[in-house]
Amino acid sequence: MISEEEKIADEVLKFFKALADANRLKILGLLAQEDLSVEQLAVMLNLRPSTVSHHLSKLSEAGLVSAKAISYYNIYQFDNKALEAIAQRLLSKENLSAIAVDVDLDAYDRKVVSDYSLPDGQLKTIPAQRKKLEAILGYISQDFESGTRYNERQVNEILEKYHPDTATLRRELIGAGILARSSGGKEYWRSEE
Repeated sequence: MISEEEKIADEVLKFFKALADANRLKILGLLAQEDLSVEQLAVMLNLRPSTVSHHLSKLSEAGLVSAKAISYYNIYQFDNKALEAIAQRLLSKENLSAIAVDVDLDAYDRKVVSDYSLPDGQLKTIPAQRKKLEAILGYISQDFESGTRYNERQVNEILEKYHPDTATLRRELIGAGILARSSGGKEYWRSEE
């Protein structure tokens, strides 16, 4: 059974595939100016009518064009309101986020920790790049329990397991909002409190 996320992903792909062709974009551009028949579009674009029909079919499936019969011809029109509605629905933050629901969000952090750690858990170096440093700080923060107050010596003992420069790690943990400290600097705690 297809999940709601997969349905949304299929709709988004269908929408972008319909737009991922230069001739389809030209057809939309022409139809945005006026309603036209397959024959008119074929002559204007120097394409075979069957090719134009194929492109119109893809655009129609995506809900971007519609046809109305006038005597012997189907006259195609661009549906701007449909485009706006489709884009608003499919490209909403919620729907785009739902498409990525099965992505491993922690993979980057694990890779950074792996790249910067020795087999014993010590850091080879403290990363200078902010995003990598945040991954390392998140990793280190797991050794600090919520609801527990630490003095500076206890904090340093924990941080020494990772790197000898405990002052930098302590400062970065506080700067990142992971650890908080009392105004006198005598107590430290996880900032979730």
